[in-house]
Amino acid sequence: MELQKYFSKFLLKKRKRQLTERDYFLSTELKKVLGAEVQNIALYREAFSLKNSSKNQDINYERLEFLGDSVLGTIISCHLFQTYPQANEGYLTQMKSKIVNRKNLNKLGEDLRLTDLLQKQNNSAALGENISGNLFEALIGAIYLDFHYDFCRKIIMEKLLTPSEINKLENKIVSYKGLLLEWSQKKKVNIKYETCEEIQANKAVMFRCHVWLGDEKIANATDTSKKKAEEKAAQRAFYILNKKENILGNSKTL
Repeated sequence: MELQKYFSKFLLKKRKRQLTERDYFLSTELKKVLGAEVQNIALYREAFSLKNSSKNQDINYERLEFLGDSVLGTIISCHLFQTYPQANEGYLTQMKSKIVNRKNLNKLGEDLRLTDLLQKQNNSAALGENISGNLFEALIGAIYLDFHYDFCRKIIMEKLLTPSEINKLENKIVSYKGLLLEWSQKKKVNIKYETCEEIQANKAVMFRCHVWLGDEKIANATDTSKKKAEEKAAQRAFYILNKKENILGNSKTL
């Protein structure tokens, strides 16, 4: 037992000498998240590097984000296929969308505090609103290359995106606009969105969206982008229509 402790301490000291201070910090923090010692630190260094516009051949998280997106989609698709054997393709697609949509991935990345692992850059890029979700996908890509598929799936389903967390999303509404579209197609009624720009008193550009049900204007909302304004207006229209039509109840079918 004493000999085992000695060799463990020896290997730890040797590892610390082989890694830079920043890499050792990254490795240590990732072990807390993954429950396993990372093998190729260079992958994770890339996964947490921002794009630097001053370099033509800059290494950053984007390639691993691309890979992680596909790997995550495959793992989640297989999990849903096995978990819901009676569900049709439409239901499986909706569930997958709830799990891998940008808002949920951003939350997962924020909960893991992935921005704390970003590498130091001389010219740091402005962090966009989706950076946490992007880094989450880049982390998945790095894990896949470091440990291969089976272990990557194990880490995702046991550590990062557990079945209990997935179950919480089953009744969550991701897109009110999509929900209204599905309902309108079933009911054979016409829902349309009328969106235009508005200049505010402070000269800021806002978008106002009106939701029409046939010839009746049922809701409107404003926001800083057309997409956000339409989703917000759709949410308000949903609450109005749901009181009369029980849209949510009608949409929960396998």
